[in-house]
Amino acid sequence: MLSFLLRRLGTFIPTFIGVSIVSFLFIRLLPGDPILLMAGERGMSDERYAMLMTQFGFDQPLLAQYWDYLSGIVQGDLGTSFKTKRPVWDEFFALFPATLELSVCAIIFAIVLGIPAGIIAAVKRGKWPDQVLMSTALVGYSMPIFWWALLLIILFSGMLGWTPVSGRISLMYYFPNGTGFMLIDSLRSGQAGAFSSAVQHLILPTIVLGTIPLAVIARQTRSAMLEVLSEDYVRTARAKGLSPLRVNGLHALRNALIPVITVIGLSVGTLLAGAILTETIFSWPGIGKWMVESIGSRDYTSVQGGLLMIAVIVMLVNLFVDVLYGLINPKIRN
Repeated sequence: MLSFLLRRLGTFIPTFIGVSIVSFLFIRLLPGDPILLMAGERGMSDERYAMLMTQFGFDQPLLAQYWDYLSGIVQGDLGTSFKTKRPVWDEFFALFPATLELSVCAIIFAIVLGIPAGIIAAVKRGKWPDQVLMSTALVGYSMPIFWWALLLIILFSGMLGWTPVSGRISLMYYFPNGTGFMLIDSLRSGQAGAFSSAVQHLILPTIVLGTIPLAVIARQTRSAMLEVLSEDYVRTARAKGLSPLRVNGLHALRNALIPVITVIGLSVGTLLAGAILTETIFSWPGIGKWMVESIGSRDYTSVQGGLLMIAVIVMLVNLFVDVLYGLINPKIRN
């Protein structure tokens, strides 16, 4: 197991360096001059412009700029935001709990609905439950996030008035020095109605963000279950007279979950990518909305730092999934 873990860690460093290069070059391909954007409508003198170019290192060759950027990352410095003049590291972790809370709720929503849907579709293969569930999963996977979000807002917020349109909690509640996780902070506050308000604000973003992972998990669960249900040991379990629930839920599902776990881990990237649109539409104060605003203001350091941190999180989750996969299936350790 140790050698397996070391092999996986060995791929982490080159991947990290590759991601840092991509994030560094990507932001510099965007049109616009960040120094002029900092000046706004007031403009600036040539001397001031040259001084800021030197201060932020934009007058150096790209290779030198990247080396300074990589050196700062190694020391835990992601730079300072052009817009807010705050360290990017502080801004990222101040907003990350909101994105993490939304992503965790979305993946739980996807797992709780996706795995049972896949099991039912596999057991009822070729029948109407299979056709209905897989057709719905295909529609959910193909549906654009922004369009799906607007439909839910129009129906549940506009027409029915059941859910709020935006934000994380009603403006009548405030939690100073909280954990950043609104569900936890609302419970700790002891304010009547605070937790209910936080849940209501979380419902629509969770559904929107979790729809695509739900569809992927459902389809993967069905595929894995169909493969396992044709195995000899499953037929033997049925021949022994075991109940369908025990055969499908214990013997078949346990082995079918191995590829499903991998898909769940890979869905983290989908969640973080989808969070950019979801948070923007619902005015959710997380990393996705922050990244969109940083790109719009050409805040180089914030976009670089945000892209890098998101990539590192995805890599860490994939590493955890690889290790978990190795624990479940010892054959892949060799």
